Parts: sequence; structure tokens; C-alpha cells
Amino acid sequence: MLPRVADSLSFLYLDIVRIHQDDTGVCAEVTSEQHGTDTVYLPTAALSCVLLGPGTSITARALATFARNGTTVVTTGSGGVRCYSAAVPESLTTLWLERQTRAWTDDARRLAIAQAMYELRFGDGTATEGTNLDKLRGMEGQRVKTLYQLLARQYKIGRFRRSYDPDSWDSQDPVNLALSSANTCLYGIVHAAITALGCSPALGFVHNGNQQAFVYDIADLYKAELTIPLAFSLHASTNAEAEARRSFRHELRLFQLLPRIVTDIQQLLDPTHTYECPDPEEQLVDLWDPVVGSVPAGINHGKQL
Repeated sequence: MLPRVADSLSFLYLDIVRIHQDDTGVCAEVTSEQHGTDTVYLPTAALSCVLLGPGTSITARALATFARNGTTVVTTGSGGVRCYSAAVPESLTTLWLERQTRAWTDDARRLAIAQAMYELRFGDGTATEGTNLDKLRGMEGQRVKTLYQLLARQYKIGRFRRSYDPDSWDSQDPVNLALSSANTCLYGIVHAAITALGCSPALGFVHNGNQQAFVYDIADLYKAELTIPLAFSLHASTNAEAEARRSFRHELRLFQLLPRIVTDIQQLLDPTHTYECPDPEEQLVDLWDPVVGSVPAGINHGKQL
């Protein structure tokens, strides 16, 4: 089970499992050579969002039960590092979508939320009243450039230039490959959180004209803390792209970020109230394994191999 977060949202991630409905309820079946078929019933009424990872199959009856219980079903990559599609129930509240839409269509409120995003990234007082978006973009560019220079000196890799060119992907240096890969992972979990809240991923406040504009807005809040340092730490890797993805999956960094993403979105869209982010370390419970039973969550199990 993943964190239960603000606004009573709870997440469950499943992979390599068959999900179906029987006479008792929705259950997940796992088959192993040692123990045969093991069945776990899912608390559908308590789940706000189910993330289905690779190797998962689900029946139409199970999907219908999730819909009746108001559970959003999101199809993701391994560890939630991609967000491929989502099925949103009719009963999902439109409260946050309406707040997002009202703010997006009001230029003054849209600018205020864009300024609040920059303050979340760079600290209080960095986007004072009257600071326009052109100046904020200039400040952002300078601060990110400075961060690149600091990390390049720390890892002794000389001059670094950010480059994203899908047409010459394999010729890029390890830091650029890792950064592109890590950012894509981050977009997946942010997209899942936005969908679970019922917001639109297309209505961005800084970014514009893209179906993932709001995803890019929110993901930008965490790159300086999460993906950029990780990418520079992989500067000597021979497979930086894959290592960046594995780092997120094995250390559950993205799942631990979920409560913060939801709280930050709520605070941005409703600044008149204070939303406290629960401690993700306290919200995570054990991982289930069909062979050994419960195993601790939030640690890198790859180190034990």
C-alpha cells in the first residue's frame, strides 16, 4: 500500500498480478512455483487511486467495481515511472478541476499561481508582487544554470550544457541521458497525482499549449532537488538512462513524493487554506511478497542481492 495523502487520497501500486472480481470482492492473484496461487482481497472502498504496473491484467468486472467505488485506475510503467492512461470514475469530485479552471482562465490568478510556483522552487520573497513572468523566467534560467555549474564542479566533469535531442539520443553524455530519463520518470508520478485529484494535466500556469502543461509545471517544483542531482551523480555511468530509472524504482523516491505532490497542488490552487503534507515515511506500510510474506518498504532491496 502506498501513502494515504491529503484530501483522503490513498494509492495502491500493483504489478505482475492478475486482478479480478469474485463473489467476495476484487482480489489480486499472484502465482509462484513455490506457493502456487495466492489471493489478496483489495480494499476497494478505501482506495482513491490504483496504479497498475507491468505484468498486470484486470477484468472488466473488477474495473467496474473500482469505478463504482470512485477509484481512479492508472496504467503506469514499472514503479510508476510512466503514466500511460487513466480511467476516472464518474463520482470523482470536480472540486479541484473547477479551482484549476477558474484560476487558469483568470489572468491575474494564473499569474499569482505561477509566481507561487517560482517561490516554492526558489524560496519565499523571490517572486515579489509585480514581478512579471518574463523576469521570473530569467531568474529561473540563471538559477538552474548556477545549479548546473555547482554540480559540474562537485563531480569534476567540466563544462555542462543541457541538451535534449531525441534524434541523436545515443550520442548524448551520461548526465543529459540520466536527466532526461529521470525527468520522464518524474512526469509519470506527477501525472498520476494530478489525475487522482481530478485536475487537468493540460491546463498549465507556466507551461502552455501541451496536453501535459500542468504536469511540467508541477514536476519543475522538484527537479532541482530530485532529478538534477541524481543525473550528475551518474556522470560516470555506462548506462545512465537505465540507472536513473532504477534509482527511482528501487528507493521508492517517487512514491514517497506522492503526498507532497498532492499537497503542493492543493496549496497552489487553494492558497486561502493551509494543507499539511503527511510524513510519507509514516504512511508507507510493508511490501507484500508471495514467497516471504511482508518485507520492509522504503529501502533498496537490490543491495541484498
